[in-house]
Amino acid sequence: MTDVSTALDLHAVLAPLSLFPLAAAMLLLGLLLKGADRIFVARLQRRVGPPLLQPFFDIVKLMSKQSMIPHGAPKTLYLALPLVGACSMLLAVALLPIVGCYTPSAQLGDLIVLLYLLTVPAVVIMLAGSASGSTLGAIGFSREMALMLAYEGPLLLVLVGVAMKTGLAQGQLISFSLMDIVHYQQAHGAFLFDPWMWPLVLTYLSVIPANLGISPFDIPEAESEVLEGPLCEYSGPALALFKIMSTMKTMVVLTLGIVLFMPGDLTGVLALLSYLLKCSVFFLLAKGLLRAAIGRMRIDQAFLFYFKWPEALGVLGLLLVIFKG
Repeated sequence: MTDVSTALDLHAVLAPLSLFPLAAAMLLLGLLLKGADRIFVARLQRRVGPPLLQPFFDIVKLMSKQSMIPHGAPKTLYLALPLVGACSMLLAVALLPIVGCYTPSAQLGDLIVLLYLLTVPAVVIMLAGSASGSTLGAIGFSREMALMLAYEGPLLLVLVGVAMKTGLAQGQLISFSLMDIVHYQQAHGAFLFDPWMWPLVLTYLSVIPANLGISPFDIPEAESEVLEGPLCEYSGPALALFKIMSTMKTMVVLTLGIVLFMPGDLTGVLALLSYLLKCSVFFLLAKGLLRAAIGRMRIDQAFLFYFKWPEALGVLGLLLVIFKG
């Protein structure tokens, strides 16, 4: 291993967050939710669990350590990957409207750009496993690729279905504008309460665990099997950036779900409280409860599961939008 403690210091970790204050707020909220999730799961399993602020302590501890590079690993690529992943989620946050609190510029992008950005962390993790030169990293690489191929199809069906529902109501085939989706639901009611949209809601809920790499789909980073797989050789601030990327991706996926199916129409403090409540309930139910109740799947089981049920639900939801929307 090569010591590179000066190559990726605390400034490199915090600089991206300073560019966009909302991203820093999202990171703080995400770390708090992770702490709450650990306590929630521990209580379900009759354990004490770590303190609420443990995710913050983990980040601070990693920032104070040295980053190491395995011999033979490409240094530039090895250190750039976590930074690229964290910055991709920073950009994704900038695209997401939070009703009553934040409205992105129309020129920043739409659902298509967001879909591309959501694939960046998975690609970064795959490249990290390959760049480390570790056997465990290579196993995690192959698992991550298979899992991404499985869940990206259902996710795309959800995004297209919601975009078509909004576009057809406006006299066009499809609308990928997130603000159009929000305004349509404010005028006609949230998609969450539309029975014809429930297959897409269920499809999105089923995609969340695999997209975020949580049980039962934490197969690429399985600690008891491949020791975090692609990340097993990372340490110090580089690993902290991966933790930040994971936390930011969690908030992006949760916020996207709120925007797609239940944006609301409140303003001011009430809008912020509503967003925090939705995120907390969404997070604990979609992540904590599932993680506590179900053990990890094998990669072949996960692959077949997504090609059977979420894919079928997504196709059904898209057909309902086309013929009933």
